[in-house]
Amino acid sequence: MLDYHVHLWPHGQRDRAPTVEELSEYCALAAGAGVGEIAVTEHLFRFRSARDLLGDFWDDDPDPNLRAAMARYWDDHAHADLDDYVATVMEAKAAGLPVLLGLEVDHYPGLMAKVAGLLAGYPFDVLLGSVHWIGAWLFDWLEDPDMVAEWGRRGIDAVWDAYTTCLEELADSATCDVLAHPDLAKVAGHRPAAPDEFHDRIAEAAARTGMAAEVSSAGWRKPAAEAYPAPDLLTKLAAAGVPVTTASDTHGPGQVAFRSDDLRQLLGAAGYTELAAFRGRVRHSVGI
Repeated sequence: MLDYHVHLWPHGQRDRAPTVEELSEYCALAAGAGVGEIAVTEHLFRFRSARDLLGDFWDDDPDPNLRAAMARYWDDHAHADLDDYVATVMEAKAAGLPVLLGLEVDHYPGLMAKVAGLLAGYPFDVLLGSVHWIGAWLFDWLEDPDMVAEWGRRGIDAVWDAYTTCLEELADSATCDVLAHPDLAKVAGHRPAAPDEFHDRIAEAAARTGMAAEVSSAGWRKPAAEAYPAPDLLTKLAAAGVPVTTASDTHGPGQVAFRSDDLRQLLGAAGYTELAAFRGRVRHSVGI
């Protein structure tokens, strides 16, 4: 098994330089749970170079309250140095630790070519593509009352449609290798009346662009109370020939390889016998 979605910093914690000793701890915890390799995939928005490049992309949103909230969120998070992060993970790799260099990259409408240009000069092994916001609305920021209240002002199907459109645009940009938590729109427990339409579009986007999809245990820690993706979506991904990775989406060492045995059972039920692994952004297969 793999854990290809590992964060070093909890949300709300000021970023600090990672250490090889810290990465060694993560690897040891993963090995103890039967996970042989991890990918460190910190959020791109936590690095100053991303803030400098992407500017105030949220300014196009018509809601001033959402714009202000997004600005505060980025001001709270964008403090790390990308070069230091890369150097530390590469040092850990050179020391023989089973760790990959990755990032979690959000969808930035109209700016993905700039994002690709920023990342092109680094020796990444795997890039996860995510959708965490629609315009300036951070729909999965469930600790913020204003963000949660926004769910009541938008129809659930409309949210899912907007989310899926963002995911399709992200996939079509060819910037990333894996669709992370592909049905994250269910994070707050809100599901569309007819999910097949959105599941079909998500599976088609992955298959059309040659991306892998992530099977993540993180949804079991959220109001969704279900792994990402839902069993029906996972079955559609399998039928479309989409390869998969596995992940915990941990934001601290305590959740590394979270419920990996349960993920193994989900994969088996959907017919998967192999996982997608990466080196230098080139995919290969490993046994589950």
